[in-house]
Amino acid sequence: MTDMEKGGLSVRNVSLTYGQGEKAVLALNDVSFNVEPNAFTVIVGPSGCGKSSLLYLAAGLNTVSQGEMLVNGHQVEGPGPDRGMVFQSYTLFPWLTVRQNVEYGPRRKGLGSAERRAISDKYLAEVGLSGFADHYPKQLSGGMMQRVAIARALANDPDILLMDEPFGALDSQTRHTMQKLLLNVWQHDRKTVAFVTHDIDEAILLGDRVIVMTARPGRIKAEISIDIPRPRDPSIALEPEFIAMKRRILDLLRDEIDEAH
Repeated sequence: MTDMEKGGLSVRNVSLTYGQGEKAVLALNDVSFNVEPNAFTVIVGPSGCGKSSLLYLAAGLNTVSQGEMLVNGHQVEGPGPDRGMVFQSYTLFPWLTVRQNVEYGPRRKGLGSAERRAISDKYLAEVGLSGFADHYPKQLSGGMMQRVAIARALANDPDILLMDEPFGALDSQTRHTMQKLLLNVWQHDRKTVAFVTHDIDEAILLGDRVIVMTARPGRIKAEISIDIPRPRDPSIALEPEFIAMKRRILDLLRDEIDEAH
């Protein structure tokens, strides 16, 4: 396995069709791109273009109709511990405490209680929830639940973190807090991240690279490197370099959004 394969995601000529016969819908059409190891790659595009479908394929929760989806150089054939998924909705187990949710993956791996405790302590500290280990999800805010979801995904020590609009349901202030948190965690752990969002500001703030998709059937329209130095703060949205980058992405999306509607 080469360094480029280790921790990387490769999408090769992937197409995805839902349904059969006259009811068949082509969701993705001949999509190819790479998510480089340890990089933060963001995918944007109009509603219904197949952004989330790509993550589901990478997670092994769906199967490609044509092409190849490779993780660490191997064909994806189902879910696996080398990938962690964070959804937009809060997918915690409500009957488990915060700590038990974070330790769910390590428990399934057969790790002992002391090792599981060390793992949950580490990631709860990283997401700022050390004092909430014994709480249940219903006792947490939406932002706190997403922190737990991120900690739970990281606790499995995946090579790739797949994130499907994880902050989409949060208010603006909480969203900014979560963006800063995620950047801090990513810079600390240096996981490979594939992140889907509708928010162009969020894409530029978080990403090393932004992949712009067309309207359905989704194809790759452009790949844009974000050369704004790190660390980044939401206040950079006021800088001329950021505004120019946002205008460029919006120009690419404008026709696609019109077509999607």
